[in-house]
Amino acid sequence: MRFLFVVQGEGRGHLTQAIATRDALVKRGHEVVGALVGKRRGATLPAFFAERMGVEVETFDSPYFVYSRKKKGASMARTIAYQALRWPLYAGSVRRLRRRLKAGDADAVVNFYEVLTGVTYALFRPKTPCVCMAHQCLFLHPGFSFPRGVNRVELWALRLFTRLTGARAAKLLALSFREMAGHGRIRVIPPRVRREVRELRRTDGEYVLGYVLDAGFATQVEEWHGRFPDVPLRFFWSKEGAPEVTRVDDNLVFYQLNDASFLEQMAGCMAFACTGGFESVCEAMYLQKPAMMVPAHVEQECNAFDASLAGAGVASPSFDLSALLDYLPCYRPSPGFVSWVERSDEMLVEELTTLAPGISGGSRPARRRRG
Repeated sequence: MRFLFVVQGEGRGHLTQAIATRDALVKRGHEVVGALVGKRRGATLPAFFAERMGVEVETFDSPYFVYSRKKKGASMARTIAYQALRWPLYAGSVRRLRRRLKAGDADAVVNFYEVLTGVTYALFRPKTPCVCMAHQCLFLHPGFSFPRGVNRVELWALRLFTRLTGARAAKLLALSFREMAGHGRIRVIPPRVRREVRELRRTDGEYVLGYVLDAGFATQVEEWHGRFPDVPLRFFWSKEGAPEVTRVDDNLVFYQLNDASFLEQMAGCMAFACTGGFESVCEAMYLQKPAMMVPAHVEQECNAFDASLAGAGVASPSFDLSALLDYLPCYRPSPGFVSWVERSDEMLVEELTTLAPGISGGSRPARRRRG
């Protein structure tokens, strides 16, 4: 089969899921004919994505979270107001997606939680079958547990956004920390942990690794470091205009996001702190690294709560790393998580190659791309 990927490009989670999915499909004789990535205007797509995908990668303008003025979490009100003003721009992206789908070189579309894919299918009903893959699809499953105290209006908006993203999708592939029964068109499958992570040799270092998409959280990290300067901290961020390495002192260093360096340091850390992105937490769980999650918005609140139930670590309202260090003696690797992840490729490929009547894994050979 021939697949076209459409990927939500904020952060790194959906990008790495797409890479892992590409590898599983190509290994079994299928083909990825192209990748389209939605991102905010002016944002730079990480170089590792195009290098690992091995196909032409196109980008287009897409909605994204707008953060508070203090840059310590997303503002739902600012996000809605700002994105509403940009819909004429996004309408152009929808037309572009429609033209790409009409090219007819793909048997199926895999949508990695890019909302404009759902909008395109809702408005124009392309004939090419589509699957939406994301942890967020689990929020529509009746068996999913939400944290107490979560903002109900924001949760309603998140679930509505997820339904729109998966509009007219043949299946919703819900990535989950644990095994669950399917429900309707929702299929629950393991996380997409990449080959690079599975091949890492883990060690137990003496530093805390961190990843903050919103550079505003760095202030909290520096404040904690001021009280506990002897704890080595290595944090990755996406701060615009910052050098590749920002060395505050011998025990606090900020790095611009570099995938290879991030994974290497993940394998050797003693613990991991992040803002609750699903993919990074899965990588920490696979490498048996205790995690602290500081949600930046309602979606990450749900991720962090679910991860804590699965034994990944603790949720925290801020980057007070004392909570993570206090948790270390209590940490026990999640039983069965690694074996659950190892089933991911087979389960995923089976779901993707049985999308619609007449389409199966062996029904059409991959077409050779023109040189």
